[in-house]
Amino acid sequence: MSSLPPSVPPVWRLVLPYAALLALALVIYFFFPDQLPMAARIAALAIFVMSLDLVVGYGGLATLGHSAMYGVGAYAAGLLAMHVTGNPLIGLLVGACAGAVLALLSGLFLLRYEGLTFLMLTIAIGQIAQNLASKLRDWTGGDDGLSGFAIQKILGLASFDLHGRVAFVYCFTVMFISLWLMRRLMASPFGLACQGIHQNRQRMAALGTAIRWQLLKLYTLAGAFAGVSGALAAQVAQIVGLDTLGFELSAEALVMLVLGGTGTVWGALAGTVIFSSIHHWASTLNPYHWLFIIGGLLVLMVLLPRQRWSQALSQGMARARRTLSPASSRGAA
Repeated sequence: MSSLPPSVPPVWRLVLPYAALLALALVIYFFFPDQLPMAARIAALAIFVMSLDLVVGYGGLATLGHSAMYGVGAYAAGLLAMHVTGNPLIGLLVGACAGAVLALLSGLFLLRYEGLTFLMLTIAIGQIAQNLASKLRDWTGGDDGLSGFAIQKILGLASFDLHGRVAFVYCFTVMFISLWLMRRLMASPFGLACQGIHQNRQRMAALGTAIRWQLLKLYTLAGAFAGVSGALAAQVAQIVGLDTLGFELSAEALVMLVLGGTGTVWGALAGTVIFSSIHHWASTLNPYHWLFIIGGLLVLMVLLPRQRWSQALSQGMARARRTLSPASSRGAA
């Protein structure tokens, strides 16, 4: 009788995280209807942070200009809806293409450099994109933003409502599919090669890996996902502002990534939920000093790394199993 290799996890372990995420979405939809608009925004933003994780966590490329791809995707979807068609799925495709093209063109130049030089140049790309959007007022609306476009029904069936139900289902579905695609991508030989480049460039180069070409493909794919996130946010809000291209968005996304942990995609999702929830809660209590709470969380995450949290959680679950085992044995007897 054949058995699976020990390195292959059982099917239930692969399916369980997705099932838990789906269950969480159902709980939010049915029990927290007043939070659906915020949950939709979090789902759209999570795609952006996960795409940043591809670059930072898997590729080892520190960037603070990732919002350029997000903003270009948002403007592309908005302009498409205003001048051509308001079909949301076509808008997502156009947003993905816009983000991928910008990532490809900028990556051809950026990936010649490493370290601090690469980081500073990514900031420059974001600033150039933001200034261009500000100057092209006839197309982008300038400082006033791009507005006045309408989004058609999704698949011709459901239109966006004021309560955010359709927006939440739409954003969550796109996020769920994007999460699955990113996980599959980074588990492929290409994704493993990118992780190897992150860990040891010299060794991967000695093995014959085309370092720059592999990183360019990763950067372009991350730009496509960032463009999808921007297009999704533009369709839900039906307005695109210059802040979608700003440095602040990239910095906040990096903070979310650090909070959740890099190199897992799931950590990017968790960090987005944590940061956005605390932002919403803390800014409600004190809109001027909520960043102190985020700063405290970052200090806590540095002092208590993810490995310690995982170890403490595993030990707690083991103690719980040992405690419940005698009780269940007596119950069975």
